[in-house]
Amino acid sequence: MTELIFRAVERPQPALEVRVNFGVFAGRNASQAEIDNLAHELSAAVESFAIVAEERHEFGDAREASVRQVVIQIDEDSDGLELRVSEIAQAWAKDCIHSWSDLGDLGSEI
Repeated sequence: MTELIFRAVERPQPALEVRVNFGVFAGRNASQAEIDNLAHELSAAVESFAIVAEERHEFGDAREASVRQVVIQIDEDSDGLELRVSEIAQAWAKDCIHSWSDLGDLGSEI
């Protein structure tokens, strides 16, 4: 039987992790279709990877923060891979944001 609540299993840290600060510029979470498009783009550069789309809320010490990010995790790193993955992610994010955004001038700043 699948449990509703369970303790997370420790996983090794990825060798390379690239974060896309999606929510600040898009004002929303990335859609499933957009994440699938990112995966398609990344598969040309990386054989195996994980994409985590997260909405994180932090509270404490009279502060509240909400962050919507897309995190790309890769178990192996090689020369130039971080730059290539970052370029793919940036182009993807710009396309997503410009195609859906009503941010006006803010959308042109990325």
